[in-house]
Amino acid sequence: MVLLNFWASWCAPCIEEIPSLNQLQRQMPQLVVVGVDVDEDEGAYRQFLARHEVDYLTIRDPERHSNALYGTFVYPDTYAIDREGQIRRKFVNAQDWTSPEILDYLSHL
Repeated sequence: MVLLNFWASWCAPCIEEIPSLNQLQRQMPQLVVVGVDVDEDEGAYRQFLARHEVDYLTIRDPERHSNALYGTFVYPDTYAIDREGQIRRKFVNAQDWTSPEILDYLSHL
């Protein structure tokens, strides 16, 4: 299972959800959290990772090809993708990824 999270360093709601994404990755090791940064500035990306202690997998897509494929242009947007590669749910805006409702949903994918 993959939780694909699109974010940017200038996005305040993206910053809000980082602690719960970090905790979710530790709490559900069978789930892979992948953060996709859309910043054009690599320095901003690297500073963001260090400042906010992001400890899940991240990649940069400064050309914003991947988010366009998903139809995501407002951040953060997150997709729950099941083991067969099917998008099961889109989460719009920041979430508390350790809430009982989200944990229950993800554990049943």
